[in-house]
Amino acid sequence: MDGAITRRGFLLGGAGIATATLASCATVPVRTVAVEPVDTSGFATMYAAMPEEQFPLPAIPYRRIPARFLRQQVDNPTGERPGVIVVDTANHFLYLTQEGGRAMRYGVGLGRAGFEWSGRGVIQYKRAWPRWTPPDEMVARQPELQPYSIANGGMDPGLKNPLGARALYIFQNGEDTIYRIHGSPEWWTIGKSVSSGCVRLVNQDVIDLYNRVPAKTPIVVLGAPFA
Repeated sequence: MDGAITRRGFLLGGAGIATATLASCATVPVRTVAVEPVDTSGFATMYAAMPEEQFPLPAIPYRRIPARFLRQQVDNPTGERPGVIVVDTANHFLYLTQEGGRAMRYGVGLGRAGFEWSGRGVIQYKRAWPRWTPPDEMVARQPELQPYSIANGGMDPGLKNPLGARALYIFQNGEDTIYRIHGSPEWWTIGKSVSSGCVRLVNQDVIDLYNRVPAKTPIVVLGAPFA
């Protein structure tokens, strides 16, 4: 682990709901990257409906998302070795670094939690169609969430669940940060900063990422831009 860690609380959520109080880490800087020209071939298939899913997913209207935020292979600008997830909060990108100096890049939407946590950790585990359980502190602030409390077993998976089709759970020093990479049906928030949420991808993209990375994958969340 690089550097000392400072813990402070903030909200994590998804699909328009703030979801947890968690910890933050020492800031890790990010560079501003040049955006390569986009090859738009294949996007119709990439973002097509997924009727085979446990909860069938509709197609994404990808033409309404800026092309730079659509899933594509690019040169790796992060300096990280292959097999590392890098979240570039300054540019709203998530990279999965690959061999040969390349990376798979995804556009992400970020909420308060997405900007307030930075540092290094691992994907301790991942879940398909996860349950969502807001912490007791959050339920106390928002009593309308009581039906989804830990005591009541959380929110069932499904298209309205804030964690979407997949969730990747970030741990640091063996502890759950309560920080997630997760899916969202809100395709219009990709590339934007929204009022709540952590790191959200469209469901088709988070499924692709989920299928590419095993548990214990290293992750670095980058903070302020390089000078």
